[in-house]
Amino acid sequence: MSTGQTKIMGIINLNEDSFYAPSRVSTVDAFRRRADALLDAGADILDLGPMSSRPGAELVDADTEWKRLEPVVEEAARHYAGVTFSIDTFRASIVVMAYQAMGRFWINDISSGEWDPAMLPVAGRLGLRYVAMHHQGDFETMHQPYAYVDIVDSVKQYFRDFAVRAKEAGVSDWVLDPGFGFSKSNEENQTLFDRLDELKSFRRPLLVGVSRKRFIWQPRGLTPDTCGDIVREYESRAAAMGADIIRTHL
Repeated sequence: MSTGQTKIMGIINLNEDSFYAPSRVSTVDAFRRRADALLDAGADILDLGPMSSRPGAELVDADTEWKRLEPVVEEAARHYAGVTFSIDTFRASIVVMAYQAMGRFWINDISSGEWDPAMLPVAGRLGLRYVAMHHQGDFETMHQPYAYVDIVDSVKQYFRDFAVRAKEAGVSDWVLDPGFGFSKSNEENQTLFDRLDELKSFRRPLLVGVSRKRFIWQPRGLTPDTCGDIVREYESRAAAMGADIIRTHL
């Protein structure tokens, strides 16, 4: 069930590499069990991740990514009509094949269209809702901390620039993801979280993904498996500050 007007995006990782084991599935049956559990727990959107983006994760090729995703989107089309799905990919080719298999979904792109020049034009042509995430660098360097004078000002400038690119590509329906855990130190992640309400000035839906993130558990001497209570506190606070979507492992 949603918290007020805040929607819940439940994470389903279609790989064996994502950092939080309970979110991983490797078969269609496991996908259905995970999807049903998330929907029963109140998820409004199911986010499919065929490739891990944790620190040190392997960049797999498009064929491997689609091999993991194809049976799941086919199952989703057959048995989950009416459920909103998002697909975590930066490749336009994956978007096109998934669209042909299941119809409409959200694109959840950690690269904000920077790693595949066809991504934004494809999103615009298909008219799909697009989640753009703040980051710096490429797949291998995006987890390194970067130098910011003011992290919030830098994130704002990033999305001002993205808005121009999105408009040029015909992407009108996009969601702003500040990118917690990407290209930021623990302290910068915390500062960005504390000033989250400043990002509402874009008048775009705001997605917050802080579930099991290092900046929450590491300074407190916890682990991804033992930080559930404090994560829920962060997620409740994010909703109170205006987050429209909470991306979470539940």
